[in-house]
Amino acid sequence: MPVRHPRYTFLLAVLVLLVLFLLLLDTSYSYNSFYPAPSSPARTVTTDLGLPARVARAERIYQKMLAKRKGLINKFGPNVKDIVPFPEDREPWPAYTIWDFFPPAFNCPHELERIGALGDGGKWLCGLSRLESKPDCVVYSIGAAAHASFEAELLARTRFCEVWGFDFTVPGFGPEITAPHKSDSDWRAYFAEPVEHFYTADGQEREEGTDAEEGGRKEYWSDRGKSLERRTHFKPWGVAGHDAPATSDKPPIYTIESLMRSNDHAHIDVLKIDAESLEFDVLTAFVAAFSTLPIGQLIVELHVWNRPFDELLKWWEALERAGLRAFMAEPNLIYQNYNRHASPELAEFSFLNVKNTNVFVADASAAPDTARGA
Repeated sequence: MPVRHPRYTFLLAVLVLLVLFLLLLDTSYSYNSFYPAPSSPARTVTTDLGLPARVARAERIYQKMLAKRKGLINKFGPNVKDIVPFPEDREPWPAYTIWDFFPPAFNCPHELERIGALGDGGKWLCGLSRLESKPDCVVYSIGAAAHASFEAELLARTRFCEVWGFDFTVPGFGPEITAPHKSDSDWRAYFAEPVEHFYTADGQEREEGTDAEEGGRKEYWSDRGKSLERRTHFKPWGVAGHDAPATSDKPPIYTIESLMRSNDHAHIDVLKIDAESLEFDVLTAFVAAFSTLPIGQLIVELHVWNRPFDELLKWWEALERAGLRAFMAEPNLIYQNYNRHASPELAEFSFLNVKNTNVFVADASAAPDTARGA
């Protein structure tokens, strides 16, 4: 076997090293020619992490989704009246349901957490930390007061929030608020977090009203007594799209605007609605009453029973024009499990309001804009 001359071996090694050097030097080359890399890697790094920038980026993403919605309507319409909310199981099997037109495309600019019990009663909330020490925190809860794990955990983890509840089907809030500490097992059942009590340094449980440290922040978990119930206000009233006086067999009915006026409230931080399909009339009247919607966050369960697609689209677009952006959705699979013959017509949605200076989208200390409509 012939012996390779050392000079040729050396030249080959130099050539290999030169090729490797040139390849490493050209960092702007992308192996995917359809997506060439920028000339400066630093340009790909997001440097503005402030709240206004996060909200602006989320809005740009949401606007892209709106364009895609138009495309989906053109594909399966193009007339909105021709779109069936839940297509039948037969050819040509259109690949959509009504919920595909309304994805929660807005990004919550804070921590996203499911507050309350797992399963029925819990709700997705954006930025609970923004309410922890807010002195004038106002929460409205319309309907489903008997299942109050969401309200109870929100109260327990904030220092000053108060909840106004309205539900003509029950005499008051459920045991999650009225008797949250009947036993340790009940407490753990109502709340997914924490799964155990906070303790002091010597291992003893904290007294009611004392603060507990978690991750460098204070969380205000009540321990014993009626501390949650003291920050609630309940009325067995109905809420709808119009006011109506009480009759011999019906409770009084109010709009959200009327409730706010009677309570002297200019702004609601969190509005939660579970009104068994009345949410459409309730929110239509609410949006019409204000030029700037006076809420920070909306959590609502939608019941689209037999509602045509064009009606839901018109209603949803009115919410969007008012500044509401869906950031989370959760189909009601509990209802679906017990109604397997029906379509998935119930879903929970959580919205942020991006058209006022509420605590979830702005750091300014100024009061949120709450202008009423004409």
